[in-house]
Amino acid sequence: MGHKKKTSLKATLQSQQTRLKNKEKAAHAAEAAERKTKHKGKGKAPALRPNNPFTPTDKILLIGEGNFSFAHALVIDPPLSLEHLPSSNITATSYDSEEECYDKYPDARSNVVILRERGAEVLFGVDGTRLEKCNTLKGRRFDRVVFNFPHAGKGITDQDRNILSNQMLILGFLRSVVGYLAEGTVPTYNLSRKPNRPADDDDDDVNDDEDVDASESSPSTAQRARGTVLITLRNVPPYTNWRVHFSDVPRLAKTPPKPTSLGTPPNPNYKLLRSFAFHRKMWKGYEHRMTKGERAHGRGTTGEGGEDRTWEFCLKD
Repeated sequence: MGHKKKTSLKATLQSQQTRLKNKEKAAHAAEAAERKTKHKGKGKAPALRPNNPFTPTDKILLIGEGNFSFAHALVIDPPLSLEHLPSSNITATSYDSEEECYDKYPDARSNVVILRERGAEVLFGVDGTRLEKCNTLKGRRFDRVVFNFPHAGKGITDQDRNILSNQMLILGFLRSVVGYLAEGTVPTYNLSRKPNRPADDDDDDVNDDEDVDASESSPSTAQRARGTVLITLRNVPPYTNWRVHFSDVPRLAKTPPKPTSLGTPPNPNYKLLRSFAFHRKMWKGYEHRMTKGERAHGRGTTGEGGEDRTWEFCLKD
């Protein structure tokens, strides 16, 4: 029975991947034509400002921190608009135990010491796909839940199994985080779209490969907005080879696979609010580290170049 469930889910996801590959080929052709047209143009469009998705009043939960350098940037040297963000509003978590974390990322120790001295909360042994297992988080709600560069880190050489492993990680996280998102109205943002790209009224009609950027802003609502999930991923090998990261994330959130066994609750449906380029230089001292840490290939960093992109979701009504 268990084997049947696994096979069915894999078949569903692989079918989705095939459709996305065909769509991606068409998208690449369209992008090439667009670049050629832009090259012939006389001027360049003004660059959009780096996006800061947080506000000074947000309660922020960080999932899967490696060396805690992102949390450190938020607390020690944040963008000017966040200078009044209380350190106590930040909860930074690691999947590893404290000892394992320091073994994998030696610089994590000093970052954790500083975070705790400033009043931020640091938790170890937190599985982002099973947040309910963390007693410290029970009953708490957050305005922003951030998962930067999720990666299963299983070292699987078979590409299909690797894709499935990372899809399951993202699906598990999206299921688990539901009970930790603040309740409220759907956030709305003033979005700046690239020229020749029409704005859509409903995110279900948005092209998931569409480049939608937003300048620094906060939800435009007088009432408290519901909590949002922010997932940031890379557009550089091996991620571009997997398809999972840049093609599947919005679909996994908006139209997740149906349960394959009786009695299993349905996966939650999310609304895509916006996506934007993630600028690492905006977060001073931040370094993206491999899941395996410095024990693998020296520094434990990933390939340089390529774009990092963040998708922001909230639960659908």
